[in-house]
Amino acid sequence: MATVNVYEQYFAAEAEYDGVPRYGAKVMLVATSEEGHIRYEAAVTFFPHRDEEDYAVSYDACLSKVLYESKGRRSKKREEVLLETFPAEIDQLAETIRGKVLWDQPLQEARRG
Repeated sequence: MATVNVYEQYFAAEAEYDGVPRYGAKVMLVATSEEGHIRYEAAVTFFPHRDEEDYAVSYDACLSKVLYESKGRRSKKREEVLLETFPAEIDQLAETIRGKVLWDQPLQEARRG
């Protein structure tokens, strides 16, 4: 099985989970391929981000949703289409814990894989 973060980026965020305020979020589009099968997931994890140096991601406030699953392999074209709706998918996930990703406040540059 091969798993690749097609896209990942850290943003400022607003959430509280398990009684702990969260001020950062890591968002990811994850591709998993195995034996001619491909799956793409949108994922977000909220973490405390207590200061500018704190990127200790706690995986207790992690949410994900399968966006696409089928026979086949990775496709750059499909990935671009999925990235168009990616912020809305992440927003829906975040709402389930009353969280919010502050898309206009990136904490780091995006990484593509």
